[in-house]
Amino acid sequence: MSRPLIGLTSYRQRAQTGVWDVTASFLPAVYIDAVTRAGGIAVLLPPQEPADAAVAAEVVASLDGVIVTGGGDIAPERYGAERHEKTDPLNAMRDAWEDAILSAAIEQGVPFLGICRGLQVLNVNRGGTLLQHLPDVVGDDRYNKGGGEFAVNRAEIEGGKLADLLAGDSALDVKSYHHQAVEQLGDGLTVTARAEDGTVYAIELPGVPFGVAVQWHPEEDAAEDARLFAGLVEAARAHREVPA
Repeated sequence: MSRPLIGLTSYRQRAQTGVWDVTASFLPAVYIDAVTRAGGIAVLLPPQEPADAAVAAEVVASLDGVIVTGGGDIAPERYGAERHEKTDPLNAMRDAWEDAILSAAIEQGVPFLGICRGLQVLNVNRGGTLLQHLPDVVGDDRYNKGGGEFAVNRAEIEGGKLADLLAGDSALDVKSYHHQAVEQLGDGLTVTARAEDGTVYAIELPGVPFGVAVQWHPEEDAAEDARLFAGLVEAARAHREVPA
C-alpha cells in the first residue's frame, strides 16, 4: 500500500547545534514520528519567501496531506487586533507561509490537520479572531504551565469528523501548551470539541475531504493514540489515488 506524502510546517528561528548558533528551520521529532508511525512519509515545509499563493500552490500540489504544527503566537495584526503585552514577538514569515499553505490546501482539496497554533492559523485564515491571553478570561494558567511541561485538560467531543476518528469517545484527556484560543469563529468553521470551561478545543472545515484542527498536542501521545494522524494519512492516501 502506498505511503502518502505529508508536509509539516516548521519553525524558523535561532537554534544551536554543535559550534553553530544560527537561524534554522526545525520541528520536534515527535511530529515526524507520529506521521511515519501512522503510515505516511513526513517532509518539512520551512517558512520561506516568497510566501505567495503561486509558490504555496506548487508546494501543496506535490503533497498528499498537510499538518500545520504548533508554535508561537500569530501576529494579532493579521486579525485586526492590538497586541497584548503577553503576545509573542512577530514571526511574519511563518505567519504568511502557513496562511498561504493552508489556503492552497483548502483550494486544492488536500487533507489537512491543524495542531495548537495550527488551529489558530485555520481560524484566522477564515476571518476569525483570537483571545490573546486566556488567563485574562479563565483566571489561571490551566492551559499552559510553562517551562516545557504540558498541562492535561479534558476535551469534550461535540461531533464532526473528530467524533468519527475517536471512535465514539465523548471526552478525551489531552496535553495542552497554549495561552491563546479562538474568540470569534471563522467563516464556515464548526466547533467539534470544547474544554470543560467552554474554550474551543477543536474546529473543522466542512466541505473539504479532511479539515480538522485541535487546540491540544496529539503528537505527544501518538505512540499510544495515533487516531488523528491515522485519519489524516488515510484521507491523504485517498487523495493521492484520485486521478488528476
